[in-house]
Amino acid sequence: MMNMEWYRIFLHTAKLGNLTKAAHELHITQPSVSYAIKQLEAELGVKLFDRMSKGVALTTEGSALLEYVEKSFSFIDAGENKIRSLRELTAGELRIGANGPVIKHLLLPVLDQFHAEHPDVRIRLTQGKTSDIRNRLKEGRIDLGLVHLPLLDDDLNVDHLLAIQDCFVVGQAYRSLTKQSISTEDMIKIPLLLLSQESSTRAFVEQWLSSQGLHSEVDIELSSLDMLTEFAQRGYGAAFVTHSFVQDLLEQGKLFALQTREPIPTRSVGIATRRVGSLTLIANRFKEMLTADLNTNL
Repeated sequence: MMNMEWYRIFLHTAKLGNLTKAAHELHITQPSVSYAIKQLEAELGVKLFDRMSKGVALTTEGSALLEYVEKSFSFIDAGENKIRSLRELTAGELRIGANGPVIKHLLLPVLDQFHAEHPDVRIRLTQGKTSDIRNRLKEGRIDLGLVHLPLLDDDLNVDHLLAIQDCFVVGQAYRSLTKQSISTEDMIKIPLLLLSQESSTRAFVEQWLSSQGLHSEVDIELSSLDMLTEFAQRGYGAAFVTHSFVQDLLEQGKLFALQTREPIPTRSVGIATRRVGSLTLIANRFKEMLTADLNTNL
């Protein structure tokens, strides 16, 4: 295999047309330049330079080689520039996935900060359920996933980020039920508005009911928390949502939280990455920012 340094010396010598000038530019001795050229000529079996009284001139074979050597080093320089841009976060992509409420209340504030600090990084954001995010991670389509816990998968590393509290909310039509605590048995007599069965939130609330020996038919099943809260406001029943997601609506008096006698356990949101392979510099930087933001605001 050829010595890349020989080609570098050949390139500088060809451009400058002088062994001494090439040595000066490369910060090596003139004999070192002469030796490298001779070694390259011997390896290729051709003469690359004609020695002139005031320097050297490329032979026909040398000119043919120069075209390819210039392209090769140009590609190498481009590669080094690309790596430098990725290291300095002035290029590349941030590929991340989360569900709607997590995007709005957890991800977006940090994403705004990241985008302001690194405007040249392309942001690719995917919205989906925890199961969707898990699959995208395993397929390598995203680098970071914000997911509801527990999430057990041997292919993923999952770190806890923060705890969240869920609640049942109703509109004006059921406001009288919020004046005192309500038993779970009485609560499930209210029409229930829940997320679709594929969601981790749906699995969580059904498990909570099951732990009390209860089961309820779902009256309205939707795939969006925005739609659940809309139907709750219109008086269709009690929607199971994350408290932080409806905080503004509760403060505005558009929704009202039911006080259940049986406490609803907290849940956790975590950040998931693939177990195999290194995290990109960009993804790692965003993960650090997200963790720092949560630690600051807790």
